Amino acid sequence: MHDNENKIELLAPAGNFEKLEIAVAFGADAVYLGGKDFSLRNFSGNFTLEELRRAVAFAHRNGVKVYVACNIYPRNHELEPIASYLEALGEIGPDAVIAADPGIIEEARKRIPGIPLHLSTQANVTSAGSAQFWKRQGVARINAARELSIDEIRELVQKTSMPVEAFVHGAMCIAYSGRCLLSSFLADRDGNRGMCSQPCRWKYAVMEETRPGQYFPFMQDERGSYVFNSRDLCMIEHLPELIQAGICALKIEGRMKGIHYVATTVKTYREAVDAYHENPNTYRTRPHWIEELGKVTERGHCTGFYLKDPEQLRPNYGPAAPCAHARFAGKVIEPISEDTVAVFVRNKIIKGDAIEILAPKGPLRRDRILEILNGQGCPMPHAQPNTQAVIRLTGPCGANDLFRTIHDKGDGE
Repeated sequence: MHDNENKIELLAPAGNFEKLEIAVAFGADAVYLGGKDFSLRNFSGNFTLEELRRAVAFAHRNGVKVYVACNIYPRNHELEPIASYLEALGEIGPDAVIAADPGIIEEARKRIPGIPLHLSTQANVTSAGSAQFWKRQGVARINAARELSIDEIRELVQKTSMPVEAFVHGAMCIAYSGRCLLSSFLADRDGNRGMCSQPCRWKYAVMEETRPGQYFPFMQDERGSYVFNSRDLCMIEHLPELIQAGICALKIEGRMKGIHYVATTVKTYREAVDAYHENPNTYRTRPHWIEELGKVTERGHCTGFYLKDPEQLRPNYGPAAPCAHARFAGKVIEPISEDTVAVFVRNKIIKGDAIEILAPKGPLRRDRILEILNGQGCPMPHAQPNTQAVIRLTGPCGANDLFRTIHDKGDGE
């Protein structure tokens, strides 16, 4: 964590312990994560109570804060288990609990009065009046509704003096503040209870009544239509406006996304935030930040509602855009010697592959895989996904460094 208390907080997703380690290593000031139940990302791995205990201890050892999401909209049968869960969180001691439901907030005030409450974006706070209401209910920080512009957020901060965080990067839900029923209707999986099947990303077509089985795409595109497919948010070029609006934390979406996404986004925004605070007057967006953010699978970037630009709200009518430059290939487990490292392979690697290495500190570095060895030290021509191997490079690597193979295929994560 960075020492300057006035520096805006960089808040990163941590869908499991590995993602937590990566977020911490690559420069997050705080992370948000969820337990096995009662958060809105039930498919991201998440943490048991014992894992939460370990996660909080690990983050705190590294000077990083932990916010635990309990932002489900509960049903009657869940009220008692949630009360017990909140008491368990009180013993673990995270830095805040994130909630949206008034019943959970009231229960948290009674059972864990010493732990701050952060209001989820699901509560869609769009005005100072709403913010003041939640402040009276004991909420310490608000995550601004996705629908607000920078000007509206600035006014909200000025009128309430409340800490306000805002999303700066990642997927955007097409529904109002994420309150969507598509998944419930089409897949019997309630998105408001952490089980969204993301039907807004599915292909859609129309069928004429008298010609059953004959499908016509909405657009003249052989892939079908993606009419609900909002582009991903990316505010890397507008950090000064966000910071000057009084936002206290920049939040990256993505608890269900992989370590490559976490490392790339956290490192990029870390560099941008540090550059701004080092000298706000000379701050400028660096081209390699935009290039880096394009190396994780995305649906095209936009600025959402922040700039009141209608063009930015047009859906992406195509599928997720693969990266044309490099593919995530693996993570360094530990260095063995100056030029040899143990790695966990995520996508197939081949002896001779050109790679680029993404380390927590310093610029991107290019290298080449000179040799691949198995666990018995025998040379191999390649290594398959989800295996461990030893690779020899021309230069050193450190634990948690990520590497990409350089070619023209997709991201592959």
